[in-house]
Amino acid sequence: MLKKLSQKLKAAGLDIHGAELYYGGDISRLGSCDVRFPVYSITKSLTSAAFMLACDDALLTPETPLAELIEARYRPLMTEQFAALPFRRFLTMSAGRFPFRPEGDDWTRYILTLGTDHSDCGFHYSNIPAYLVGAALENAFGRELIGVLNERIFDPLGIPLPPCQKSPEGHFYGATGMELSADELLRLGLMFMNGGEWNGSRLISREAVADASSPYIETGSGDSYAFFFRTDGMSFSMRGKWGQQCIISPDHWTVLTYLSHTPDRADELHAVMRGFITELG
Repeated sequence: MLKKLSQKLKAAGLDIHGAELYYGGDISRLGSCDVRFPVYSITKSLTSAAFMLACDDALLTPETPLAELIEARYRPLMTEQFAALPFRRFLTMSAGRFPFRPEGDDWTRYILTLGTDHSDCGFHYSNIPAYLVGAALENAFGRELIGVLNERIFDPLGIPLPPCQKSPEGHFYGATGMELSADELLRLGLMFMNGGEWNGSRLISREAVADASSPYIETGSGDSYAFFFRTDGMSFSMRGKWGQQCIISPDHWTVLTYLSHTPDRADELHAVMRGFITELG
């Protein structure tokens, strides 16, 4: 099934580490599918999965103010605007225009002293919202978020604990820093395509997956943003910055994952993969 994709990639002069396709009940593989590589912002979608678990556990909702779950020592630094922002605004990158990434020895303090205008509800992509969500979720669960993900998502899927990055304060970064293989990414995609179910076991509620993968805000790049997922109507996806992606198409019962390192041609690679999915029907 992936022979045609291989030909398309070769014709375009594009290289990938590996790709894995679930289509028609079968799995096809191309290249190195069992080797872990950095997946960059795909990490954000795993933070979204942890958020879904917190909602299922009734620890919070998308409308819960995120500030309620930030450590009390930071409260004197919070503006009224920030204190009122619900998780939904951070999950959809619409909590204001932040710098791209946090800096310094205390990321939370750095963020709260930026003077960000949170009345701006436009889409502004940044690693900072995902970091704040991850830090708040650790406080909600009362434990390390990677441990929650390992126990309730990775281990049931047969995925060994992946490497991840932490902030200087010790919080799960939430935005980047994870490594996965194409095969591990496929398992995650299949779980999301099945509405949070894996081999007959319910890992995440169907309602939480549906809410997290619904379009909420236009990105200005021809697609929309959900809760740390991108969506285009036909599919939703977990996407990294330099050519890593898991495209999930529930209507066509199809999942395509691929990993690469194409800093200058990631958009071209995505277009080829998207075209391949479209041709599959």
